[in-house]
Amino acid sequence: MAKAKAPRRPLESCTIKHINKTINAGDCVLMRPADQSNPQYVARIERIDADARGGNVKVLARWYYRPEESIGGRRQFHGSKELFLSDHYDVQSADTIEGKCTVHSFKSYTKLDSVGNDDFFCRFEYNSSTGAFNPDRVAVYCKCEMPYNPDDLMVQCEDCSDCRSLKNWNWFHPACIEMTAEEAKILDHFFCETCSSSGQKKLQNSHAASRPSDTKVDAKRRRR
Repeated sequence: MAKAKAPRRPLESCTIKHINKTINAGDCVLMRPADQSNPQYVARIERIDADARGGNVKVLARWYYRPEESIGGRRQFHGSKELFLSDHYDVQSADTIEGKCTVHSFKSYTKLDSVGNDDFFCRFEYNSSTGAFNPDRVAVYCKCEMPYNPDDLMVQCEDCSDCRSLKNWNWFHPACIEMTAEEAKILDHFFCETCSSSGQKKLQNSHAASRPSDTKVDAKRRRR
């Protein structure tokens, strides 16, 4: 007769001694990869339990995938700190946790003043079997009609920014409007080709002598 498994009891939290951190259910963590040459895995802790004596602590981890780990691979609009919340769960030893991290919503991430090593963001859920994403559509920007990559510099047209029919097309990548990043950073005013040729605006594109625009350039997140 097979020996029955010893009952386990749920824990609200556990202390990971080798990093001196307390982990709670719902926390996002960095976990040790089997191949040390790979980056740390990122997971959300769904459950924590231990054996009857309080030892042998295990966690139920819901994995975040990096874009390059997905079926479609990394694409141009994927940010360097972007993750996908997957439907892939595993039970892991709590000892494989190497640190805590924060996985922000996309909106919250774009509002950060600076991005640390342990800051990530997620805007998609990912089906690891089919490669499907939820949501399957997001807003697109610029003439290239690409989703927003928060690592990329973009400039905003001061005229069509008020035109609801243009939706998000009032933001442009400098390269898509034949402009260098250096030129974009010192813009004082910007009107896209459509608006500047319409004759409705007398003020043309111009460059500030020494300062970047405070409101019309969305710059790359600063790294700590």
